[in-house]
Amino acid sequence: MSTLTDKVTGPERDRLDQARAPDRAQLMKAVLEREPFSDPAWIFERKLDGIRCLAVRDGGNVRLLSRNDLDLSGRYPEVREAITTQRGGRFAVDGEVVAFSGRQTSFERLAERGHRPAAVFFYVFDLLWLDGYDTRALQLRTRKRLLRSALTYEGALRLTPHRNTDGKEMFQEACRKGWEGVVAKRADAPYRATRSRDWLKFKCEAGQELVIGGFTAPRGSRQEFGALLVGYFDKDQLRYAGKVGTGFDQDLLRSLGAQMRSLRRNSSPFADPASIRERHVTWIEPELVAELGFTEWTSHGRLRHPRFLGLRDDKSAREVVRER
Repeated sequence: MSTLTDKVTGPERDRLDQARAPDRAQLMKAVLEREPFSDPAWIFERKLDGIRCLAVRDGGNVRLLSRNDLDLSGRYPEVREAITTQRGGRFAVDGEVVAFSGRQTSFERLAERGHRPAAVFFYVFDLLWLDGYDTRALQLRTRKRLLRSALTYEGALRLTPHRNTDGKEMFQEACRKGWEGVVAKRADAPYRATRSRDWLKFKCEAGQELVIGGFTAPRGSRQEFGALLVGYFDKDQLRYAGKVGTGFDQDLLRSLGAQMRSLRRNSSPFADPASIRERHVTWIEPELVAELGFTEWTSHGRLRHPRFLGLRDDKSAREVVRER
């Protein structure tokens, strides 16, 4: 029976160290980049619009962890079942839990799962630990090769395909097909538990997480609230980025309204309250993180045509900065 050290040859074998299974989701993150490129030293993957997940199986023990170490096992039982029934006993894999709207992955659809049934899938794209060995120091191409044979991809578990191809052409195809974008990864890079320029992301449409700092009063037939006032952290200060008033259904208005009322405070959490010209605002503690889509940032640092896609509980508010 071959072991992991038999499958890794040459100088890379010396990079393998025995280690315990990861107990925290210390994940590698991509840097937002504007111009797509082509380079044979890089591989290219479809950017998925879901929730990042580290799946760890150490014998009979299975854990699904979000990027801020929330336990996702109860939320996505079909993913846990797919990991539990794998033939291999010990591994830790990085990937994205997604739901689909038609042929597109949709965070909005995933966020609605609590009150609207949706099939979910776990698209795996990296390998951090296998058979008692830490694999993060290996080159990405080696980790991909090991990942392909380490698991059986069926049911809710899928292997994220990648291309050794023209990155510009793939980005054009992604935008034409309505994908969120493309991620470029340096093929010889190790896995680093930080944000790194060895992974670059190119978005077809602008969008990111922002922190809710307040809400306006409802108007007309709208109930609970009118619009959300959102921002991002610049060091320790919350900077105002504008308001969003679309993307809510009645269930969401009620549930989000209740959450925000429980966080009410007397003063604005934003560092630049004088720039906020909204009336009848209820301020809240800056703890809730919203996923937003929008067309662009204005020259004054405001969102143009934003829409609410869902709440994120897999990222803390203090991590939210403006992506550039």
